[in-house]
Amino acid sequence: MSEPSTPVSRLSPLHDQHVALGASFTDFAGWQMPVRYTSDLAEHHAVRTAAGLFDISHMAEIAVIGEAAGAFLDEALAGRLSALSVGKAKYSLILDEHGGIIDDLIVYRITDHEFLVVANASNRDAVVAALTQRTADHAVAIDDRTDATALIAVQGPAARAVLEATSAFVAPELDELKYYAWTTGAFVADPASDDSVAVLVARTGYTGEDGFELYLDTAHAAGLWAALLEAGAPLGLQPCGLASRDTLRLEAGMPLYGHELGLSIQPVQAGLGRVVVTDKPHFVGKEAIERGPGDDARVLVGLAAEGRRAARAGYPVMAGDEVVGEITSGALSPTLGHPIAMAFVHPAHAAVGAQLDLDVRGSRIPATVVPLPFYKKEA
Repeated sequence: MSEPSTPVSRLSPLHDQHVALGASFTDFAGWQMPVRYTSDLAEHHAVRTAAGLFDISHMAEIAVIGEAAGAFLDEALAGRLSALSVGKAKYSLILDEHGGIIDDLIVYRITDHEFLVVANASNRDAVVAALTQRTADHAVAIDDRTDATALIAVQGPAARAVLEATSAFVAPELDELKYYAWTTGAFVADPASDDSVAVLVARTGYTGEDGFELYLDTAHAAGLWAALLEAGAPLGLQPCGLASRDTLRLEAGMPLYGHELGLSIQPVQAGLGRVVVTDKPHFVGKEAIERGPGDDARVLVGLAAEGRRAARAGYPVMAGDEVVGEITSGALSPTLGHPIAMAFVHPAHAAVGAQLDLDVRGSRIPATVVPLPFYKKEA
């Protein structure tokens, strides 16, 4: 009788580069991804003060193609994607029939008849399956391009300067590219031949800072990564892993699937009611959304505490002797210098200024409900 095989994690097209840089790795949604290169704090502060370079090639890229693509996405997703202009992007959600969140997405309109849907790595199969199932009455094609696509993010106040300093990379008028918009750039992979490869350059990110996300063919990812690192080093650019990405997004109040989002959570509970366009004739989950989650359904709040002890996901939130919520994400904020957390709590305790306690391994830590995000970059 043979022993059960151990699942093999997928490797990023940049895996060899991470090894050469001395990265520590972790399994994330079935991928071996760098969790850190030097220290979590140093990488976090690099993004807040200069720039960080992230490999996020584990994200899923799914094309929706056809003359009816816009109308299809209006029914398949919670937003109104048919109104999106070519060259623009929109944050959206894909819901199940109960109004639960299958995933949160970024949707780019590539042409009049093509959209690019970017999903979380852990939900790639679920999103592809849901979109495919929902094509039954629509003349559209679903094309999962994840395996052929690399995704590199440059985030931080010096992000644009890094791209502009990278001589092998060209993108027009980055200073005029608006947030949640994209343009086409080019990377000269072989200077001797002057041949270039197309790069989709999006002004998007998951850190609370200005920045860009670069989509390109996996075959050329290593070359672009190296060119960015070399050009960005004098500007303070550092390679950054998943640990700093998590504290950055937490400070920015950005939800993470499996923590603040999930099938048991409706958008309004997570503060994402604005993402759902309810005046559309139909979309999957509409009836459940219109009914709502119930008056006692817990809602997402921000919590700030004093001291150095941070509550982690799963820790109870207390009001007196009563458990009124649960932490979904928590950390000692590197930027703010005190513990922060997001939590789902009973709506009776969700008002800004409410005083609660965090149960940190049996110790009660006083905390205050505060507005999200915890951190917002200066204009």
